[in-house]
Amino acid sequence: MASVQDLKRRTRSVRNTSKITKALELVASARLRRAQSRIEAMRPYAETMRELIAGVGRSASSLRGLPLLQQRDEVGTVGIVVLTGDRGLAGPFNGQVLRRAFALERELRGEGKQVRFVVIGKKGRTTLTFRGYETAADYVGFADRPAYADAQAIAHGIAELYTDGTLDRVVLIYNAFVSALTQRVTEQELLPISADILETDEEERRDDAMRGDFIFEPEPEEILARLLPVYLETQIYRALLESAASFQGAQMTAMRNASKNAGELIDTLTLQMNRARQAEITQEILEVVAGAEALT
Repeated sequence: MASVQDLKRRTRSVRNTSKITKALELVASARLRRAQSRIEAMRPYAETMRELIAGVGRSASSLRGLPLLQQRDEVGTVGIVVLTGDRGLAGPFNGQVLRRAFALERELRGEGKQVRFVVIGKKGRTTLTFRGYETAADYVGFADRPAYADAQAIAHGIAELYTDGTLDRVVLIYNAFVSALTQRVTEQELLPISADILETDEEERRDDAMRGDFIFEPEPEEILARLLPVYLETQIYRALLESAASFQGAQMTAMRNASKNAGELIDTLTLQMNRARQAEITQEILEVVAGAEALT
């Protein structure tokens, strides 16, 4: 049985750890509110961008000169963009994204395709390096608070790999934010950009008919060629914001559970310490009584 001093040291250590987990929970909670605000501000912009591209696409006579829309006849190499965090202590946040990425890799290799990884976040890069993977590109240092410039750099790099033929298809895997308790692993096709974004419903077509035809300057194809890279940046930026909010929610939940477990452990150690102290007192009393009896 552990001594009273050992139990005191363990209790003090767990109590100090509990202070850290509670502090991290509070920090994650504050950051989560800011991350949610950024997502809410981003959504109208993303929707307006899609509507703008759809409107221009309806007026374009040909889409053959737009490389980001072109479907490859044969897909030989698929790029998997893995979006993780720069830090840990967030429960299954990083692990579930990596598991989905490795599962997709096995599936694609089973179909005879090659796979190249593009990693965002230090945790993803560390895991892939440890497993011996070579990455086509990696981006780290901004996963907690991404800026639009970060999304631009990623989109430019991925688009370049696609247009020069290094990658024939690009898939993004990340944690989509549902709530502080729930993060959903999402698999999104980035490239080629789906032609579905150029389609509109019947109500939008009626609205366009009521407004009349537009005259574009320059030509719609040229405008679309400029808008599609921006659309790709928007999609990546939205995923970065979703992932950042998911990380804060996952860390807040993980630290709350850790604090709860620490409290339960402190209660258990306190009970053991009281029992050990009682056993020591009982032993001392027995020794005093035995000594008194020996003198009589």
